[in-house]
Amino acid sequence: MNRTALSRVSAAFGTLALGVALGLVPATPAHGADAGSGITIDHVEVADDGTVSVLVGVRAGTAAPDLGSIHVSLDGADVDAVGQSVEEGQLTRTTVLALDASHSMKGQGIAQAKAAATAFLDAAPADVRIGLLTFSRGVQNVMAPTTDRAGLAAAINGIGLTRGTRIYDAVIKAVSLSGTEGARNVLLLTDGKDEGGGSTLQSALAAAKGKGVAVDVVALDQAPADRALLAQISSASGGEVVEASSPASLARVFEAEAAALAHQVLVTFPEPVHAPAGTTLDVSLSVGGTTYDDSAFLSLGHLGDSGPTVVDPGNPLVGRTALLVGGVVLGLGLTMLLALLLMGQHGPTRTQKRLSEYFGETTRTTSSAAGLRETAVNFAGTVVKGDFETRLAQKLAGAGIALTASEWVLMHAGIAALAGFVGFVLGGPVSMVVLLIVGALLPAFALKFKHSRRMSAFGAQLPETLTLIAGSLSAGMSMPQAVDTVVREGHEPMASELRRALIEHRLGIGIEDALDGVADRMCSEDFGWVVMAIRIQHDVGGNLSEVLGTVADTLREREYLKRQVRTLSAEGRLSAWILGALPIVMFLYMLMANREFIRPLYTQTLGWAMLGAAALLLATGSWFMAKLAKVEV
Repeated sequence: MNRTALSRVSAAFGTLALGVALGLVPATPAHGADAGSGITIDHVEVADDGTVSVLVGVRAGTAAPDLGSIHVSLDGADVDAVGQSVEEGQLTRTTVLALDASHSMKGQGIAQAKAAATAFLDAAPADVRIGLLTFSRGVQNVMAPTTDRAGLAAAINGIGLTRGTRIYDAVIKAVSLSGTEGARNVLLLTDGKDEGGGSTLQSALAAAKGKGVAVDVVALDQAPADRALLAQISSASGGEVVEASSPASLARVFEAEAAALAHQVLVTFPEPVHAPAGTTLDVSLSVGGTTYDDSAFLSLGHLGDSGPTVVDPGNPLVGRTALLVGGVVLGLGLTMLLALLLMGQHGPTRTQKRLSEYFGETTRTTSSAAGLRETAVNFAGTVVKGDFETRLAQKLAGAGIALTASEWVLMHAGIAALAGFVGFVLGGPVSMVVLLIVGALLPAFALKFKHSRRMSAFGAQLPETLTLIAGSLSAGMSMPQAVDTVVREGHEPMASELRRALIEHRLGIGIEDALDGVADRMCSEDFGWVVMAIRIQHDVGGNLSEVLGTVADTLREREYLKRQVRTLSAEGRLSAWILGALPIVMFLYMLMANREFIRPLYTQTLGWAMLGAAALLLATGSWFMAKLAKVEV
């Protein structure tokens, strides 16, 4: 079992020096005290037995290093160190190849990339574990690090191109794929920049920084601005960016990178007994008659003497999807709790309040929960007044919802607040605003839908109801008795509405006035005409049974015609709904999937102007399409 003890300050595989050797970047002499580009300290481990292992990468040409010239010091004090070539099993070495498979690599680009990756497999030492992944609109062709060169070569030859470039997703996946043990690095090849829709630059920087994995980038004919973004990632991880001006140079880059792995030297020495918390390690080595050196800052010392240990939190226990599901379940649970609280004990209706005042009765609160509910409802009642309360109460009654206007407004506000809270927890201010709007609109749409559906059912039952009343009148029953027959034998919502009218009649209200109340609640003009016919018959006489039968036949024919018109206009109405909802749905989808792409729409003045113009045009088009698809019968 090993414990990593290095905070690296130099590149894991020295691609800057590699670029110097290939003539891809300006060369700088590197020897003596300024020899950082000649050798690099790639990895340091402290074994449980106290042996410190330092992996040194040699970049100074092709000459073999002089292992007898190794000199190691800690804070300026010399230590006895032994150098040797890395042999299989001595140290775990892992490299992950991340290749750009977007359409911009079409032609010579992807062909030379495959050839360069294959050359890397052939030149790399046999003990080096190599992983593979490609990226375009996502991360594909993931192959865990392995020494199976034949399988890797087959996977490289099978790489295909797709749209998109998700570089940041590839960096995060490649760092994770490299594992947690030994010397690790990522060699990423790309010719473009991240096109968004996945992870952000900040996420890639967080994944690359402090993980002991050097992300070296081979930039194929890239713009300076794009290279600068990739340089942030490589610099945060201790890697470098090497620019390749053409696809033909890729093979040399990858072969030199593999050769650098073959030239690595393993330096070992015993850990000092009383090592301080922070130690500067200096290593010098002669290659081809020239001495090169490099240094790194270490944290040595046994765990018992080094104080608190910083633990990498690793991946979160709960992913984003699970968090989203949990937030939705929490919101639904709180909404149901609020609904049960409001519906468990309804407040008195206006009629009940007037009756209580008439009989001198008072309403008593039986529990603290009921008292809290009553207080909230009373507060909402101070806002819901006048014509708004009347219209809302009438719509609630028409929809068959047993809530007062104040209770409905309170529940509506609670749903909107809960939706906004869930949005803020999951996605920040923007998601909060979106879910707040959704939470504010959804109850209103639900009430409208339930009201219109109940109105349609009432209208569809009206012809049969009139036929039943006409038959009862022909049998010698009075109008209240005929209505009672419908109550006992009819279906919802007709039966419940006529039951209410019958109760009002028994309390002293005229049957015509009670039926007028049904017509008002159900917004039924047809039923209003029926009540008018009943009034006329009551005043001047006549055969009401025959009149109602004729009206029933007329309404039945008109209902048939309505259904036929709705069938013929279904395509137009469906098109209106789809075309009207498509821009809104796509905006919400892009807000969740690729927020950076549409961010200018709500962060810039021009974007707000475009949104306003789009909303105006969408509303105008929806209005015209609704008028074209709506046929009055």
